[in-house]
Amino acid sequence: MSLVVTLERVLGDESVAELLTTNKLSELACLALYLMYEKKQGRDSLWYPYIKELDRQRGRGQLAVESPLLWTESELDYLNGSPMRDEVVVRDEGIRREYNELDTLWFMAGSLFKQYPFDVPTEAFPFEIFKQAFVAVQSCVVHLQKVSLARRFALVPLGPPLLTYKSNCKAMLTAVDGSVRLLVDRPYKAGEPIIVWCGPQPNSRLLLNYGFVDEDNPYDRIAIEVGFLKLFYSPYLVVVTKPKLLSQASLNTEDPQYQEKRMVAQRNGKLAIQKFQVCVGKEKETISEMLPYLRLGYISDPDEMQCILSSEGDTCPVSPCSERAVLDQLVVYLKSRLAGYPTTLDEDESMLADGSLEPKKEVATRLVRLEKKMLHGCLQAANEFISGLPDHTVSPCPALYAPELK
Repeated sequence: MSLVVTLERVLGDESVAELLTTNKLSELACLALYLMYEKKQGRDSLWYPYIKELDRQRGRGQLAVESPLLWTESELDYLNGSPMRDEVVVRDEGIRREYNELDTLWFMAGSLFKQYPFDVPTEAFPFEIFKQAFVAVQSCVVHLQKVSLARRFALVPLGPPLLTYKSNCKAMLTAVDGSVRLLVDRPYKAGEPIIVWCGPQPNSRLLLNYGFVDEDNPYDRIAIEVGFLKLFYSPYLVVVTKPKLLSQASLNTEDPQYQEKRMVAQRNGKLAIQKFQVCVGKEKETISEMLPYLRLGYISDPDEMQCILSSEGDTCPVSPCSERAVLDQLVVYLKSRLAGYPTTLDEDESMLADGSLEPKKEVATRLVRLEKKMLHGCLQAANEFISGLPDHTVSPCPALYAPELK
């Protein structure tokens, strides 16, 4: 542990560490500030070799790409059509808020920073320098389990970035008896990269945090956010990806039957604002889970609502026309969402097969390609449900409170 950087080591007081991290500053911001001041000491710093390696890596992952947080606007255009662009903006704003709170850390941990003959943080370091340090720390910090709050985020010099992250391995860095150890899950030959598990993170999080995308990631997922809003027969849907990648649905309080629909949703383990996960390889299962909830938005007849209230279980198809309306809405939206990307799935496959893309363009193309594959899976599932309808001549019926998906 003498070679591991944690908040407990940085601040020298576990209670101060807990106070800071439960207020406005994250562990990453505190660790980044500490290393920035240590870097100013040059070779006099104990951490000089480690900081030198972090500078060399510049937060780049195993695909030689840094987090999109450090990309230029033109490079972010590689992510057009993907909600990742918005996620980058949100994360950047969060880092800026933490930067504005850095002076708080300086004054609360004055005894620590007295050893540095430099100005307070926001005067010593411009925001862009802090963001670079933040991204570098973010790319290689280790989340230790079963340790105190002040030790849970750690920089391990012989850990990342010298290790290679994978989503489907079992090797983990763990805290054991005052040390951090790695128990590998496979035999190695000299020169081979050491593989370590990066945790159950979707590819959007892997790219944002570590600068890479894992093609074999079993935890990848996208989100469809659903809401029952008064759309005047013009329902529309939007699909988003998020760090947790959840689908969210909400019942509209303007609906005269809102309370009844809320009761039905709660009875079936759903909330007035409901989130669904659309996991890779399980698109059909998720669409099946969403349909009973979506059907509620197409119910307007009080007798039908009472029938549903008196029954048990999920909401079954009310009528052929409403079921076709629900499924048609999904199909129309999913097609429009796929059309929102500047390239098709086939074009992405062709570009990746060519092998001539520069690293950032390649990793962005891999991300949007995997997003599109999941959207195509959802589209295929919706079409299969349509094919299973008994009567294809029925026209979809409109609904004043049809669901909005985003």
